[in-house]
Amino acid sequence: MALNFAEIAFTDAVKEMQEKHGGRRAYERMEKLNIVDGLSINEIEFIRNQDSFFMASFGASDFPYIQHRGGPKGFLKVLDPKRIAFIDFTGNKQYISIGNLVTNKNVALIMVDYPNRARLKIYAKAEIVELNDNMELYDSLSLGDYNFKAERMMIFHIEAFDWNCPQHITPRYTVEDIESALAPQREYIAKLESELKKLKGHEQ
Repeated sequence: MALNFAEIAFTDAVKEMQEKHGGRRAYERMEKLNIVDGLSINEIEFIRNQDSFFMASFGASDFPYIQHRGGPKGFLKVLDPKRIAFIDFTGNKQYISIGNLVTNKNVALIMVDYPNRARLKIYAKAEIVELNDNMELYDSLSLGDYNFKAERMMIFHIEAFDWNCPQHITPRYTVEDIESALAPQREYIAKLESELKKLKGHEQ
C-alpha cells in the first residue's frame, strides 16, 4: 500500500513541534493529499538526470549515517515507478551503510538539482543484490565506458517521496554544464575568427 510522505515523517514529536512553531495547520492539509502510488514522470526524469545523491541509513549504535553516492549522470536507474537501482562501486571499504542495512533496511535519500534549485526526498527500503545473483539486472544498470569497479547492486523500493522548496539552494554548475552553456558562444567566436582571417587574406 502506498504511503503519504507525511505518514512516515510526521511522528507525534514532529507534529508537536509543528504545533508549537505554527506550521501544523499547513501540514495537516499535506497529510490529506491524495497518495501518489509510485513515481510520476516528473520524479522519473529528475532521477535520471542525477549524478549524485545522499543516503541515510540507521546503525545499531542508534546513530544515523549519511553517505554520498555518485557516478556519471544517469547512474541511478529507474526500474519502474516503485523501484530505482544502481551499481555500488568499490569505495573506502568502511562498509558502514552496507553494515547498517543488515539490521535495518529503511533508508532516506535526498537528491539535489543545484542549477534548477530543486530537491527530492525519498523514503525507501534497500535491497542488496550480489553481482552474480542477477546478471540481467547488472546489464540493465550498465554504465557503458565509465571506469569503475563494481561490488554489488542496490535496489530501493520506494515507500514515499516529497519535493522540498528551493529556498536556500545556491545554484551550482558542473564543468559539463558550463561547457555546454559556452559552446554556442565559442562556435560563434570561431566563426568570426575564421571570417576575419579570410578578410585579412583578401587585403594582402
